[in-house]
This record gives sequence, structure tokens and C-alpha cells, in this order.
Amino acid sequence: MIHAYAATEPDGKLNPLEYDPGPLGHDDVEIQVEHCGVCHSDLSMLSNEWGISTYPIVPGHEVVGKIAACGENVAHLQTGQRVGLGWHAGYCMTCHSCMQGDHNLCSTATFTIAGRHGGFADRVRARAASVIALPDSLDAASAGPLFCGGITVFNPLVQYDVQPTDRIAVIGIGGLGHMALQFCTAWGCEVTAFTSTAAKSEEAMAMGARDTIDSTDPAAIAAAAGRFDIILSTVNVKLDWPAFIGTLRKRGRLHFLGATLEHVELSVMQLMAGQHSVSSSPVGSPAVIADMLDFAARHNIRPQTEHFALEQVNTALDHLRGGKARYRVVLDM
Repeated sequence: MIHAYAATEPDGKLNPLEYDPGPLGHDDVEIQVEHCGVCHSDLSMLSNEWGISTYPIVPGHEVVGKIAACGENVAHLQTGQRVGLGWHAGYCMTCHSCMQGDHNLCSTATFTIAGRHGGFADRVRARAASVIALPDSLDAASAGPLFCGGITVFNPLVQYDVQPTDRIAVIGIGGLGHMALQFCTAWGCEVTAFTSTAAKSEEAMAMGARDTIDSTDPAAIAAAAGRFDIILSTVNVKLDWPAFIGTLRKRGRLHFLGATLEHVELSVMQLMAGQHSVSSSPVGSPAVIADMLDFAARHNIRPQTEHFALEQVNTALDHLRGGKARYRVVLDM
């Protein structure tokens, strides 16, 4: 039996849930959970913000733990090995996207916390292909957020062939943004932080930002005209996007990572004049996640985390929901 915490209705409190997962699939592994990050996506799923939640729901998709059991077809992972599990718990492995290495774009991929139970539990199951070995030099207690937030900000560096000579701006220094600053700096880029919170400026500089710009000050944004090769937006609120487009160099890119539900209003003429691009991306493929973990280990990149016991899960969720997290929340089993 697996012991978890689940909500039975939208925005409901999480209470203990015991369930029988049944026989372990031939291609699956069971993970003994040690730590599990608490992500804004967990809050979205708890409230059914995206219309794909089913109840009872056990959140948790930033899992770090040890392999407790392997299905008979699993050869690349071993019992006792420390691993991580992110947003996806499985892929079809046969579609065009999967076959060319873009598993994260698989249209029938299984979500770790949609239609199945996630990592706010003592154990969790997933297809072995979506479970990634954790480098020994990474701190297991803080590594969980890398499997969602970390790969979200790392993936565009790979997908768009970002160069170490590029100038990058990060909008929003929160759960995603503070990791983006670290990855982009280690990538070799000159990094600027857009933030609406003056108190975060000093912290952003400590994480690698060359400077900071007040994202609520139109004059400060205008003063950065034509400065950046790429802007990574990690916020989920509506901003004056044409103003940010104005800070791009020719052929520059505005890339959305925050899962905002607001429509983006832009001028095609403005985009055309600078040959600008607007894009977005989800989490990365298993191969890119593994590369991200190696890169994080090599450059000593780690999320800044606050920790709660699993039994304090509702307190942890309220802490995140209230905007008090600096910068990621992790549950310890």
C-alpha cells in the first residue's frame, strides 16, 4: 500500500490517503520518495485551473528518492539508485516526437499528477524512461525543483542555441527566475533581472545578474531599448509585452515560461520591424533533463529551498499560495 496526501475537491485540504497501486508494470519503477518539491503547477492542478484534474488528487511532480523496485524490462536503473521524477511519468515511445528525442512534446505523454497519483507520498510509480538518475554530487534535499522548474528554464538554452556571448533578461525572480539566473550565468551569458520587488535586486545580483531593472517602471524599461538577445519570462501575469519587445535586439526573442492564462497582445508590425520572435516551451526531454542535471552539478547550481515535513503539506501549500516562498518549497519524507 502507498500512503499519500490527497485532496478530494478543488482547492480542498489534503488529507491522508492509502491506496493499492496494483502490480508493478514491466516498464515501470517504484520510487521511495525522500523529497518532493511543491510547485505552482501543483496549486493549479489542485484548483483544476487547467481543466485536467481528477479527484482525489495526490500532487507532487518534483520527486527525489531511491528506486524501491524495478519492472522486469527495466535495465538502466537499479534498486537503491537515487533518481528524480518530474512532470511526465511516461511517454508513448513510438510517435514522431518521441522517436526524434522530443519526448516532452509527446501528445499522449502521461502527466505525473493528472489521472494518476503523484509524489506527496511515501512512494510513487512511473515509467522508467521518465525517471532520471541523480548525479552523486547534487544535493538530494534541494534537487527536486530541478525536475520541473529547473528543466523549464534550462530547456530554451538548448532549443534555441543560446550563445555564451548573448545578453539575456529574466522577467520575474521567483521559483523559476532564480534558477534561470543561475543557469544563464553559468552558460556564460550577461544576465539582467527584471523584477517588481526592490528587495530582490540584491539577491538577483548574488545569483549572477549583472544588473536589475524595475519591471513596473516604463522609463527604466524604455532605457533598455535594443539591449537583449533573448528574454525569458517566468511570470504568470499580464505585462506590457510590446514594451519588453522594445528591449530586444534585432532578431531577438521573447520566450514565455510562466504558464499564464492571459492572452498576449503584440503588434505584428513591431515584430516585423525587428524580425523578432515570440515563443514558449514546456519541460525538456529525458536526455535534456539528464544534461541539465550534469550541468547543475558541474556549476554548483541549486534551487534555494525551504523545507516542510510531509505532514505539514497544507502549511507548505499555504506558504507558497501566499507568495511567501523564497524561492522553492520542498516536502521531506
